[in-house]
Amino acid sequence: MPNDRIERRAGHEVDLLRSELDTLYQVSKVLSRSLNLKETLDGVLHALHEGVALERGMVSLIDAASGELQVSLVYGVSDAVTEEVSYQPGEGVVGTILKTGSSIVVESIMDEPRFLSRMGIYDPRGAFVGVPIRVGQKVIGVLAAQPAPSINRQLGEYQHFLEMVGNLIGQSVRLSQEVAQEKKEIVEERDVLRRTVRGQYGFDNIIGHTQPMRRIFEQVRLVAKWNTTVLIRGETGTGKELIANAIHYNSPRARGSFVKLNCAALPETLLESELFGHEKGAFTGAVAQRKGRFEQAEGGTVFLDEIGEISASFQAKLLRVLQEGELERVGGTKTIKVDVRVVAATHRDLEAEVEKGRFREDLYYRLNVMPLYLPPLRDRMEDIPEIARFLVEKVSTQQGRQLNLTDAALRILMHHDWPGNVRELENCLERASVMTEGNTIDRDAILLTGIDEKISASRGAIQDLDLDDPNLDEREKVIAALEQAGWVQAKAARLLDMTPRQIAYRIQTLNIKVRQI
Repeated sequence: MPNDRIERRAGHEVDLLRSELDTLYQVSKVLSRSLNLKETLDGVLHALHEGVALERGMVSLIDAASGELQVSLVYGVSDAVTEEVSYQPGEGVVGTILKTGSSIVVESIMDEPRFLSRMGIYDPRGAFVGVPIRVGQKVIGVLAAQPAPSINRQLGEYQHFLEMVGNLIGQSVRLSQEVAQEKKEIVEERDVLRRTVRGQYGFDNIIGHTQPMRRIFEQVRLVAKWNTTVLIRGETGTGKELIANAIHYNSPRARGSFVKLNCAALPETLLESELFGHEKGAFTGAVAQRKGRFEQAEGGTVFLDEIGEISASFQAKLLRVLQEGELERVGGTKTIKVDVRVVAATHRDLEAEVEKGRFREDLYYRLNVMPLYLPPLRDRMEDIPEIARFLVEKVSTQQGRQLNLTDAALRILMHHDWPGNVRELENCLERASVMTEGNTIDRDAILLTGIDEKISASRGAIQDLDLDDPNLDEREKVIAALEQAGWVQAKAARLLDMTPRQIAYRIQTLNIKVRQI
């Protein structure tokens, strides 16, 4: 062979190799650019067309639901090719590649009987190269194309080159599927968490059947629909934060964040930084820019507990956010717009604070758009049994054991005025559970918590007890009879149809402290 022919052939092979390497580089760039599988595959087929003259490229991937080979993308043909086409394993050339996992190279399509020409996109006089797309050892699809008729290249070279590209596509498909699965799991987990949170803070889980609580529930249902600022009023321990949660998670802002801050827990300098954020270097220790609670709650709700504790100077800064919906970070000059709903809470008499000049009147009116007044526990004593049983279940979960509460213990709880409201009741039940060796919290465990002396304040309630009530235990009957008899044992004995000696024996054995009237 003449030297010039050898040189030309060598030069041609170098050009082919260079074009293949350049095309592989372009393919790798496309595959790393996006996780959008359709966009990526279109870019790969475009690179094959431009780089190595592989026309009418097609990528088919297995449909997970049907197991069929579904044509995912076709490149280099008329847009009119929109019909969905699929192949069973072993059906036609493409299905055979899927079933056998082997490449198929055809010199002339018209001479291949297995070629179905189902899509009608290939020139029947031209060649065809189809290779499997693999993830590991598993065939998940087929990459096929038709070399341009003017290209002087061996089909075997095309086959080898497309097999390399098929392997790259396989890794991209695997990554895309993993990301899609992770995204699906995250979305499912998010939806479960949302349902759990909404269920936890739904109206059905706020305990109360008395008239005052039914009125609160109706107000919360109405106000939750709108962006109105809400001020929750009530004594400490009445459940103001629980109501704030219910407002947020039953509102159109439920998909946004619920961000809370106890205004009484921080000094003014830290309170401003917490709510409004700060710029880097704004003060000692501010080593980086930080968003405040208002920015963190963008599109959601900010709950400001104990709003009555903030200073007069900070009240003015808070008023601007409520009025204008804008703020500046500490140490910053840029005005930041925020879209948040504000729910505030306080146990203070804000009207009296305004009268004394300790709370700004304009801020008071800005906060007090929709006031909700939570009744103290002493004004809804009928709810105590249900609340107590709920709290006992909560303690049971924390301690990993099943606890229950006797009716006698419940009656003791209902005779207490609970100045600390539900929080005090919860603390009492937790102390009683610690003093309970078994699984039953009885009246003695309740009395050991230190509320026995407060029972005397409910003397009227004890006097009203029906001594024939079968639900009363013996100790309660004796105490009730003594109360009704003015602690004269002979009179109490007659009420119980006992002798004085019998009631004296009961008083001793039941460890009842005799009150001197």
